Amino acid sequence: MNQFTSLEARIDAAAHAVLARLPRGRFADGLVEFLVFGLKQAWACLFGGLMLAMILVTRLWWPEIGLARYDFWFLAALFIQIGMLAFKLETLSEAKVILIFHIVGTGMELFKTAAGSWVYPEEALFRIGGVPLFSGFMYACVGSYMARIQRIFDIRFSHYPPVWATALLALAIYVNFFTHHFIYDFRWVLFAAVIVLYWRSSMHYRVFRFRHRMPMLLAFLLVALFIWIAENIGTWSRAWIYPNQADGWAMVSWSKLGSWYLLMLISVVLVTLVHPPKPYDNADPAA
Repeated sequence: MNQFTSLEARIDAAAHAVLARLPRGRFADGLVEFLVFGLKQAWACLFGGLMLAMILVTRLWWPEIGLARYDFWFLAALFIQIGMLAFKLETLSEAKVILIFHIVGTGMELFKTAAGSWVYPEEALFRIGGVPLFSGFMYACVGSYMARIQRIFDIRFSHYPPVWATALLALAIYVNFFTHHFIYDFRWVLFAAVIVLYWRSSMHYRVFRFRHRMPMLLAFLLVALFIWIAENIGTWSRAWIYPNQADGWAMVSWSKLGSWYLLMLISVVLVTLVHPPKPYDNADPAA
């Protein structure tokens, strides 16, 4: 069964009362599943969606109030996080995932900005070196989404690889994000390792009435594509910029899609530290 928060359980019960009265049939069932899937995805993206909306709005309009945009984003992200916990929109275990992503992401940011991979062009009071503290929350948005979909969709896994193997691969990917500046970039080897580990793996998720199946490799790609689109929005708003965007916005390189694909593996592994993967059993009615 889905592990909703108390507020989500009330929303889910009200939604079921409405949806259960809708006419049945192949087309009607498919339409309901599609609609509920979109709504659940939007709910899972709540933290990231609020952050992205805030960045967009302040790019279009930002009054001179004596507060830097970056500092406002950091304070707003803290407020959103506290509010999501206070109003039971998020569980404590998900807050732990967000904290882990914040730490891991900030560590990468400190190195990458020092190496010149990207820069934050505006001033900020809340910062470490050249990294404004709101940046860690951008990684935390990914962690929040990954943790929330696992319970909102009651995700189970078939042929999930050994967690120790995925942890080692995630560590190798994280290290390569640093070492490729000095030695050979092993990302193609890492891509191959991801394929070998997850080739047979699938996720089984419940939308409303039915369970659906998706290969893990495809799931990684779809989430990476979504983040790549969000990154284009972020760089357009000048939340951060790459060297080729210093004189004007340009689309983020497609190569970044590969980077986000590898980050998906790290994200999944970090989430499994808090939410161990549940095996899918076709004979179990609850699955």
